[in-house]
Amino acid sequence: MKIALDAMGGDNAPEIEVEGAVLAAKEFGIEVILVGDKLRIETELLKHKTKDLPISIVHASEVIGMHESPAEAYKQKKDSSIVVGMKLVKEKKADALISAGNTGAVMAAALFELGRIKGVARPALCTFFPSQRGRALFLDAGANADCKPKHLQQFAVMASVYFKYFEKVESPRVGLLSIGEEETKGNELTIEAAKLIKTTNLNFIGNIEGRDILSDKADIIVCDGFVGNIVLKFAESLARNFFKILKHEVSDKGIFISIGALLLKPVFKGIIKKTDYAEYGSAPLLGINGYVFVGHGSSNAKAVKNSFKTASRTIDRSVHMHIAEEISKLGYNETE
Repeated sequence: MKIALDAMGGDNAPEIEVEGAVLAAKEFGIEVILVGDKLRIETELLKHKTKDLPISIVHASEVIGMHESPAEAYKQKKDSSIVVGMKLVKEKKADALISAGNTGAVMAAALFELGRIKGVARPALCTFFPSQRGRALFLDAGANADCKPKHLQQFAVMASVYFKYFEKVESPRVGLLSIGEEETKGNELTIEAAKLIKTTNLNFIGNIEGRDILSDKADIIVCDGFVGNIVLKFAESLARNFFKILKHEVSDKGIFISIGALLLKPVFKGIIKKTDYAEYGSAPLLGINGYVFVGHGSSNAKAVKNSFKTASRTIDRSVHMHIAEEISKLGYNETE
């Protein structure tokens, strides 16, 4: 298995990307292809013990910045690390690409270079959320701000396949995020999407509310990318600020409260760990005709390392092939 990494994509690239890649090569034995400025990558590799590690470099002279227009950047920067990495997947020189760079640019490059699975109108980003007894798959996490009902139907199908094979759950429960459990609740998008999802063979449990996201009520939570990205960013903020809020609350409550909070600190850390994106590393871009994973711009080395674990597990279980099979059953031929 060969997995390409956009070594120039993150906020602290290539230092963090190289460190994470080295960890992945050591721990998982995955062959890593670092894509980006060869001189800078080689300089970072010298900081690590890489003898006999399966790590190679493919030079890319350009970098797409986080604030650049995705479509324009793709057209103008053909030698960027994102585009060069995507071409490696297209040419079967790599089994997957991982990038913590400009999400829109990754999406654009994936669409232009790899294309969509036949019948898929919109690829979607999915990520895991913790639940009371495990974790739930949440999508779209921000790839599509404006959606049609059939897009959400396809998201539900793709996520069900991913969860089934990635988590080995035969019939995952699918919930549609809305403002009420009743079929009549929601906006036009969710009401019509629910009707379409019902026509599939999915284990659709109907609408769920925001309060149900962490409740283990559903294994898969479907929404449009506008709502999904807001929920995701709020969850990240909550995880990041939890201990600050806790410290403020107990600081003036007396010694016994402070001791109690200290004793419970390992419990709190366990909860935060479940919400930490670094545990999974990156989010798969479902619906693309190939394996592409998008990481957080501020990913640390642990997140980069775990991205390789997520990618290798997805590839090993032939998720792409199974998604194509299920999407074909919906009978969609058009791309919008």
